[in-house]
Amino acid sequence: MRVQSLTLVAASAALLAPTTLPADTVPYRPHEEPAARSEGDVRAADLQALVRRCTRVSRGRYRSDAGARAAIPVCGLPGAVFWKADMDIDCDGRPTRHCNRRTDPRYSSAAAYAQSDGRLLNAEHLPYIVLPAPSRVWDHRRHGLGGGSVAAVLYRGKVQYAVVGDTGPGDVIGEASYATARRLGIPADPNGGGACSGVTYIVFEHTRVGRIEDHAAAVRQGRRLARRLVSGAAAPTG
Repeated sequence: MRVQSLTLVAASAALLAPTTLPADTVPYRPHEEPAARSEGDVRAADLQALVRRCTRVSRGRYRSDAGARAAIPVCGLPGAVFWKADMDIDCDGRPTRHCNRRTDPRYSSAAAYAQSDGRLLNAEHLPYIVLPAPSRVWDHRRHGLGGGSVAAVLYRGKVQYAVVGDTGPGDVIGEASYATARRLGIPADPNGGGACSGVTYIVFEHTRVGRIEDHAAAVRQGRRLARRLVSGAAAPTG
């Protein structure tokens, strides 16, 4: 997770920045405005109405960041799970203009899942969310969740469809790719961006796009599943 003071961020960036930078990468430019938008024909308000109450499916609760109090449960819906948390920015995977070792001192090319062609995921362009690694708190695999599972992310009246693209620490929850943040109007700088609260993550059980990098397929599935959820019908399994 990536909430840091500006002083620590500046110091870390200075210490860890490489002497040379690949030609296709440049530092993040904070003056660039996020491209906020909402996807699909299901209103965020209709989905938010479904998550007002929590039927807990996790054994315990998660932290929003390392060192924070564990206060976030994973809750159940018919055919889905959800949680309400912050959003920290995940830039791991393929190095790009805004996601690389210079822009993100914690950057790693390693990620839990890869594209269908074996290449690293592109956090700058692919909307994805991060699941906590299986633990005694909660094991997402018991809900049929993994790489390519379809999710709807809600923030300030907007809906963004995404896939599960990475896993994180087993005791922390609330992280998504650079692209997810940008599309929701959340500052995407991995060194100080993100949202402190107000983000809802809904992940549909037993779903998977054929190619994890195919965002259009995730949107199509997400729209259908969101309509089904709002209408009160359980999402199909398999």
